[in-house]
Amino acid sequence: MKPKSVAVVGAAETTKMGRIPDVSVIGLHADAALNAMADCGLKPSDIDGVACAGISPVELAHYLGIKPTYADGTSVGGCSFMLHVRHAAAAINEGLATTILITHGESGRSRVGAGGFARSASSLAGQFEMPYGPVGPPTMFTVPVLRYLKTYGYTVEDLANVAVIQREWAALNPRASFKDPITVDDVLNADMIAWPFTKLMCCLVTDGGGALILTSAERAKDFPQKPVYILGTGESVETPMVSQMYDFNSSTAFRISGAKAFKEAGLTPADVDHLMIYDAFAHLPLYGLEDLGFVKPGEAAAFVRERNTAIGGKLPLNTNGGGLSYMHSGMYGMYALQESVRQMRGTAAAQVKGAKVSLSQGVGGMFAAAGTVIFGNEAP
Repeated sequence: MKPKSVAVVGAAETTKMGRIPDVSVIGLHADAALNAMADCGLKPSDIDGVACAGISPVELAHYLGIKPTYADGTSVGGCSFMLHVRHAAAAINEGLATTILITHGESGRSRVGAGGFARSASSLAGQFEMPYGPVGPPTMFTVPVLRYLKTYGYTVEDLANVAVIQREWAALNPRASFKDPITVDDVLNADMIAWPFTKLMCCLVTDGGGALILTSAERAKDFPQKPVYILGTGESVETPMVSQMYDFNSSTAFRISGAKAFKEAGLTPADVDHLMIYDAFAHLPLYGLEDLGFVKPGEAAAFVRERNTAIGGKLPLNTNGGGLSYMHSGMYGMYALQESVRQMRGTAAAQVKGAKVSLSQGVGGMFAAAGTVIFGNEAP
């Protein structure tokens, strides 16, 4: 993909966020889609490409009355939407479609029309992990984390620091689920979920969604909102079993995805002004900082502790409050992308002054997959 050849022209989240007991999953997709269309002055008949996860693009297109020439149903967990952006940019460059809608909607809390994530007994995880009694990500994510903490001498307080700083950002965001300040002691003394994770180190469970609309950079100049250009993208997958990661101290998928995006954009970590790293649990920003090359292995905890990622820091991170304090309906990637777009437009609740480049990093499953999108706001 040529940098700046494709741009985001429409972006919006669902009308309500958090607890939405009167809207189904497909309704959340549609609500976000219509809000994104309104954001850029389009209607369903103007869309010729669709992409989504959680539901089928067939269902989405039918529900909205879209007759597409391009459809993407890639579903690899919470970073699926980063992959959708990547695939959509390639499709637009290839002439497969001109205007692509990417949607997300989940009734994670209210469970209205929600599907399940059960593992079949015949799956790899069903055969080799589930018989030992884990109960989803809160228990399974502990496998690499405990090794990671031991390898680098990180402490549980280092995980708590991530949650505390995320809450500081959330306090600036009117749409955040939780805004009250918390301390490291508050995080450590919260209910224990699975060592070393306390409740405040674990993601929220909410309802919500979002949508993006992409088109060529040439057309983007004709839309009402400031275009946000796609500078570089990357994707990779690693393992369906977290117990079988190549290296518990590093996400191989993060490294491959991030390196690809930086190479495509012709940029380095030093060029990034704003960063979003998927934070379903408090350890993920630490892995992301290291695996994407912002710090060396073993340096992320000190980097956060020294408040480099906090308000006024040199690398603002998860400025919407993240999955720990803002919103997490199951697949968080769309919310990270939305905040990157807001920052590049200059409309974020906690706007980073002068930000010109934003990187959004997603994880799928438990280090199963990764997606990276680097955005910029300067015209080609």
